[in-house]
Amino acid sequence: MKTMDKAGETTHFGFRDVPVDDKQTLVNEVFHSVARRYDLMNDLMSVGLHRVWKDVMINALNPPRSDAPFALLDVAGGTGDISFRAAKEAGYGFHATVCDINSGMLAVGRERAITRHLEDRVSFVEGNAEALEFPDRSFDAYTIAFGIRNVPRIDRALAEAYRVLKPGSRFLCLEFSTVDVPGLDRIYDLFSFKVIPPLGKAVTGDAESYRYLVESIRKFPKPPAFSEMIRDAGFSRVNYQLLTGGIVALHSGWRL
Repeated sequence: MKTMDKAGETTHFGFRDVPVDDKQTLVNEVFHSVARRYDLMNDLMSVGLHRVWKDVMINALNPPRSDAPFALLDVAGGTGDISFRAAKEAGYGFHATVCDINSGMLAVGRERAITRHLEDRVSFVEGNAEALEFPDRSFDAYTIAFGIRNVPRIDRALAEAYRVLKPGSRFLCLEFSTVDVPGLDRIYDLFSFKVIPPLGKAVTGDAESYRYLVESIRKFPKPPAFSEMIRDAGFSRVNYQLLTGGIVALHSGWRL
């Protein structure tokens, strides 16, 4: 039986149905608990492949290598990984704003920016993807990597992405998808449910958070359905690219 909130909305948190307004609290608890070991766990869970997937995203972003001004908004970018990669490839006119709702992840990101001497090119702001506190048409690109599925109201986040982008700017979303290779799907499920939660317990002391992360992937819309959501937000030339047998998809749309 589904539980409904006052507005009559429900959302799936893992394989449980919970009121949509409660999802953000649960997601915050997950990432507060794993912030310090988040990037290490990404390496272990993906066998290092998350680095390849993120490089594909940065290649698609293709930030200018000149001194021309270029403003990136990296939503749910917590520890700054995407923004740091983009800054490394870009010219001196580049600046990234990492916007994340989780203060623990942002604190780790700020520390890493200082370590990398990128504190002047990458800034960190606490904020909600569903209600961004930025002016209309203020960014040249919007990225979100492995974060959109944790947003309670995805349609609102997509509408906000469209609002803050300048005409001619690009939306890029890297997110887990549905494995489409026979045999690999079984191996992937076995690894996801039998290996990742115990691994999370061993590395971070928190198996439940990683059980949620695995289950949330299965609840996320498949690429064609998510592409339609991106179109509904107003974006044009919407497409997606499946990576590593469909484990991950890179979604793209343009504000024209």
